Amino acid sequence: MDKKKEQNLKVFAARIRLETARMVCNLGFGHLGGALSVVDALAVLYGDVMRFDAENPTWEDRDLLVMSKGHAGPSLYATLAMKNFFPMEWLDTLNCPGTRLPSHCDRNLTPGVDMTTGSLGQGTSTAVGMALGKKLDGKTNRVFLFVGDGECNEGQVWEAAMFAAQHKLDNMIWLIDLNGKQLDGKLSDVIDLRDIRQKFEDFGFAAVSIDGHDVVAIRDAIDSVGSVKDKPGCIVLNTVKGKGVPYVENIELNHHLRFTPEQIEKIMCEAEEGLRNAEKEACGD
Repeated sequence: MDKKKEQNLKVFAARIRLETARMVCNLGFGHLGGALSVVDALAVLYGDVMRFDAENPTWEDRDLLVMSKGHAGPSLYATLAMKNFFPMEWLDTLNCPGTRLPSHCDRNLTPGVDMTTGSLGQGTSTAVGMALGKKLDGKTNRVFLFVGDGECNEGQVWEAAMFAAQHKLDNMIWLIDLNGKQLDGKLSDVIDLRDIRQKFEDFGFAAVSIDGHDVVAIRDAIDSVGSVKDKPGCIVLNTVKGKGVPYVENIELNHHLRFTPEQIEKIMCEAEEGLRNAEKEACGD
């Protein structure tokens, strides 16, 4: 990846972070930590990898994305809005009555959302079914699947993984958001996944573990695992919950948060500073 593309992706990620923070802060509560940790991967996918047409969200030949950790919906919404799937003004309606942007992703409401998710684990099975269907139809679409690390406590995740490997679904890539925290504590204290990359490799995946906030590493990993024939890909994204907003990063239990006006001001200032820094770097300042 050349330097200009890298910088452009960093700016895109910073913009997604800012809009995600603005959306959740406007509501006053939400799953901000886990939404922020997947932003860099979303920026790479929608900024440099995926095939899509925002004017035709149901285009048959598009690549598909399933946000199985559905509570990260706000970061996906921000990404889709910036790619013109729907007006930016919709972001102000997150989780409000009559919204097209519910708390968890809903394919029947939001243009660009390919699968309804929220009940953890179920997105893995539906994504595998989508990948199998495309392969049986001889299509070249790829399926990208985001899975939370706490979500991997669900047995359904591993059933889907076994099925994907058994059927040699090399048209899909799983992205595991390994931020080390889940709803009620640290992953290591609830159910320790130990070496999750090795687990996926043992299940029959082409698996790598990378810095989940390094856009170059993410792009290279997609190329690497995506080029392996007859094996689904798995990228373990080592991330920080709340990444890009230090105030949120430093809250110990930051799965679901409710904000005071003072906290909102702090969060927005930090997110805006992150965008300014990314734009300065892109301009060579």
